[in-house]
Amino acid sequence: MLKTVLGLFDSREQAERAVSALRGSGFHEEISILAADRGKAANAEKTGRPGTAAAGEGSVATGATAGGVLGGLTGLAMGAGALAIPGIGPVIAAGPIAGLISGAATGGIAGGLIDWGIPAERGKFYEEKVREGKILASIRTDEKKVDQAASILRQNGARDVEVH
Repeated sequence: MLKTVLGLFDSREQAERAVSALRGSGFHEEISILAADRGKAANAEKTGRPGTAAAGEGSVATGATAGGVLGGLTGLAMGAGALAIPGIGPVIAAGPIAGLISGAATGGIAGGLIDWGIPAERGKFYEEKVREGKILASIRTDEKKVDQAASILRQNGARDVEVH
């Protein structure tokens, strides 16, 4: 049975270290990262147009790097994409969570996490933390590997680590 491990990081560096450690321990397609794209949000304030890319920001990876949100994480997690989440604004999602969240864009992050068995109130908690600027990492894996994934997240500075 698949379970989901969630954790929040305060910085891109912590999240990058955790993703690298997870990959080194055999986790690959299971890893997802979600963060507000402050670069696009700041640019929207400058231009007055939501989601408008600044000069030279032609791709998700470039926009994420320019915004300082995920940096090298877009190369570490599969399927990176940019989304606009109501109430949060532009976000960068990498890994399986990108499809999950885009399919539930009207329900926001919390609505997407429900599909993975995350209780609604916890989904809202994680959504609020992403809105505040935290980086959400999730690992959707076999229940035999959840303790290992949770331990790696904690060792790399994750807070509010939970298994669902």
